[in-house]
Amino acid sequence: MKSGALALHSREDHIKALALAGALLIVLPLLPLGNFVLYPFMILSTWFHEMGHGLAAILVGYDFERLVLYPDGSGVAESYGPMQRSRLADALVSAAGPIGPAVIGSLLILASANSRTWRPALYTLAAAIALSTLIWVDGMTGWIVLPLIALALVGIAARASAWAERFTLQFLGLQAALSMFAQWDYLLVEQATIGGQTMWSDTGQIEQALFLPHWFWAVAIIALAAVMIGASLKYALSPRRTANEWNRLP
Repeated sequence: MKSGALALHSREDHIKALALAGALLIVLPLLPLGNFVLYPFMILSTWFHEMGHGLAAILVGYDFERLVLYPDGSGVAESYGPMQRSRLADALVSAAGPIGPAVIGSLLILASANSRTWRPALYTLAAAIALSTLIWVDGMTGWIVLPLIALALVGIAARASAWAERFTLQFLGLQAALSMFAQWDYLLVEQATIGGQTMWSDTGQIEQALFLPHWFWAVAIIALAAVMIGASLKYALSPRRTANEWNRLP
């Protein structure tokens, strides 16, 4: 592990910086040009969401055909299953999209708890983004933005300070989680317009498959995401664990 600036930062300073970054993620979209500043993170959040759909489709035996990212930050994952589709499989594929950012966010935050996993986690995320772009991503937006994000992650892993590696993992994890909670209005509607087409929302599709109302599934997904992110932050930022990491590095 390369030496870095981590020793110059206390646990309290680190948490304050993370809290400030989280606040900016919430406030910037409300300001002029705020969404322009956050545009790469918006595209990354959509990638988290749509990859959740796509990977779940593969797990239930469907064909993940392509992932389209639109310039406005929306996206769609196209997958195809057999003629006789399982309602439960359809519901799982639909639920994996909104819950995907929270799952990935939690994993990134958990990876930040141990200095041995900081650099590998950044390289792994960069490789996943690059490979998905080559295999599934369709459209100029994804072809331009996603490789740039992957290159930035590689640069941080290769040359940034240890503190920056850890902070990047936690920031991206927090950003993924907040992007999921920011979709509460999408989760609470049955239909939405994506890429100029009106279609069932994710919770609307779950409702079609499992009968219970879409708002029930929206509340369940939001609650599950909150538990996962809260537990991962509590684990990664616990005083004993952060003290051990501060003492381990030069």
